[in-house]
Amino acid sequence: MEKLSALVLAAGKGTRMKSDLVKVLHPLAGRPMISWPVEAARQAGASRIVLVVGHQGERVREYFCADPEIAFAVQQEQLGTGHAVACAAPLLSGSGGRVLILCGDAPLIRPETLRGMLARHAARQAAVTVLTTHLDNPFGYGRVVKREEGRITRIVEEKDATAEEQGITEINSGIYCVETAFLLEALKGLRNDNAQGEYYLTDIVTAAAERNELCLAFPVADPEEVMGVNDRVQLATAATVLRRRINEELMLAGVTLIDPATTYIEKGVVIGRDSVIHPNVHISGATTIGARCTIGHSVSIAGCRLGADVIIKSGSVLTDSVLHDEVAVGPMAHLRPGTELLEQVKIGNFVETKKAVLGAGSKASHLTYLGDATIGKNVNIGCGTITCNYDGVRKHRTVIEDDVFVGSDVQFVAPVTIGRNSLIAAGTTVTQDVPPDSLAIARTPQVNKEGWKIKKAKG
Repeated sequence: MEKLSALVLAAGKGTRMKSDLVKVLHPLAGRPMISWPVEAARQAGASRIVLVVGHQGERVREYFCADPEIAFAVQQEQLGTGHAVACAAPLLSGSGGRVLILCGDAPLIRPETLRGMLARHAARQAAVTVLTTHLDNPFGYGRVVKREEGRITRIVEEKDATAEEQGITEINSGIYCVETAFLLEALKGLRNDNAQGEYYLTDIVTAAAERNELCLAFPVADPEEVMGVNDRVQLATAATVLRRRINEELMLAGVTLIDPATTYIEKGVVIGRDSVIHPNVHISGATTIGARCTIGHSVSIAGCRLGADVIIKSGSVLTDSVLHDEVAVGPMAHLRPGTELLEQVKIGNFVETKKAVLGAGSKASHLTYLGDATIGKNVNIGCGTITCNYDGVRKHRTVIEDDVFVGSDVQFVAPVTIGRNSLIAAGTTVTQDVPPDSLAIARTPQVNKEGWKIKKAKG
């Protein structure tokens, strides 16, 4: 197979986004917009990817800094697509093979579509292959002028098109496959004598025709694949498309989504077969969910790892937490970063945890805060229990060993350790370590004053 490089054009500011953030870094289904065409190019077989950056180029570099297969070219002035590609020419010189050219603001292109275009390009030994599609309203797009057998003779931009050419419905997507040697030579002849005063990459098509080189059209049936994102309305449209694709992929893999239209799952989330996801669920980040889990409605999960047979009841929020098999959480529970729940732990309604590890079989069923805590197995945490982990300067840890029973309305003033098989009586404030096999009671004696009334009788 010929060596394949990819260029992704991402130098524009994107003024129609009305944003301080460069357009290609706007988030889309859990990752920056530009990462979608980059990943598509990689899956299509590109061994090296060059990003052409300009406005906020350092921020784009920062996002991809850990990827050794990505290089950068800088387009200081935005003088057209041909100029953008020319800025990357030094990085392509001597590389041979062919180049896949993509747009950083066209995130919906499928890798399989690119692979099909590459295969046709190779089979026909073309110099240039242009990905095209048909639009009922092609306003604003370059029109594809063809002759027999799919050969393109010219692409004319909207502002340079005649009335007859404007009637053509086949448009240029801005995605190309080009032989590297031909591209580098054709770039030298680009001129900006057009209505925009820009260097059009489409002029390489004319150059191919003049040299009797084959330039092909590769039509894609679904125009949404080549949709560009120029404003936030189009960003939302693209997000809807990607969400639908993600959800369909999960359902085909054996996951039940009760209402896919109201289920928001980011790319990269892994969910095991026979799991059920209820409506209005948001799952994001590097989340993995095991088999046969049930995620109730209006749940938010970010960056978590869930084992098998886990139940998350409605309204719960989980962030950067680990849940082992057969854990039950909620409803309306909040697991904050650093939480780890071992097998068969139960976290009930209005329970909050943070940097807390609960051993197998332990339970905190109601109205409880467990922060900076290590809790053993088979521990019962009573309603209204609080670990008082912050002294105003530092955080301190509470340790509760195995088989402890904690009554309702208990406060643990950390740092404190509770020995195994102990019982903490309801209403106790624990300020000292409790030995194993002990009963801890810390209450002010009750005083009843008979004859006392809330209101005195009026005279």
